[in-house]
Amino acid sequence: MFYGLAAVLLWSTVASAFKLSLRYLEPAHLLLYSGAFSTLLLGGILVVQGKLGRIFHCSRREYGMSLLLGLLNPFLYYLVLFKAYDLLPAQQAQPLNYTWAITLSLLAIPLLGQKFKGQEFVALLLSYAGVVVISTEGDILGLNFTEPLGVVLALVSTVIWSLYWIFNTRDQRDPVVALLVNFLFSFPFVLGYSLLFTDLRMPPLPGLLGAAYVGTFEMGFCFVLWLLAMRYAESTARISNLIFISPFLSLVLIHFLVGERILPATLVGLVLIVAGLLVQQVGIKAKAAKG
Repeated sequence: MFYGLAAVLLWSTVASAFKLSLRYLEPAHLLLYSGAFSTLLLGGILVVQGKLGRIFHCSRREYGMSLLLGLLNPFLYYLVLFKAYDLLPAQQAQPLNYTWAITLSLLAIPLLGQKFKGQEFVALLLSYAGVVVISTEGDILGLNFTEPLGVVLALVSTVIWSLYWIFNTRDQRDPVVALLVNFLFSFPFVLGYSLLFTDLRMPPLPGLLGAAYVGTFEMGFCFVLWLLAMRYAESTARISNLIFISPFLSLVLIHFLVGERILPATLVGLVLIVAGLLVQQVGIKAKAAKG
């Protein structure tokens, strides 16, 4: 519970950290610098564990898997997500990105051969109704989306993240070893994109500090804390339920740290999204009980 709560509390801060960092950095630059900090952190963790040498002993297939996974995450996922945060208020981007679990269940149907159940349909309707409420700032009849491109990018990020996790299920390596190799393979893509499509220059100190925070906690330390929580948990279901604290706490931090006035539509939409995720989780537990 301690590891799980620590991970959730840190995750709750990252939407604010994204938005504050993007005041000083372009999305590609935030990805480049935060990815560098995360890579150093993961490398340091493996040094402490005595596992760093494992990154040089992967099979050709595993290196090929890391090339694909590194392209998806961190390169494409965070590039798209940071751009969404750059365009949208944090209070909109964060809940929209939170629908990735629904996207994952939808992609699992064609990619993993899973069946689409009625409970999942209810979860989908609830969550995407929340998306519409948040994206239109409550103007659901007029369907007047405040920033259509930002909304599309936030939803596309959920597709990329879901694909990453679906392909990641086939990776049998130590999770931290695999994640570090993925980050190393993604670095040429991130650097190449920054050199080709942006004006890469020395970042201002506040931006660099923000990137250090994002890379250290969002991309690195939270992942390790969550792995530890799941490893030591007496009940993984209890730990998983902690996730639902994060989006609401995140809105509080967005208000006080970023200075956004939280709209009633955001709260209504977030409640719908979380309700959909809860319905989905009840369905998963019922299926597991029958199995």
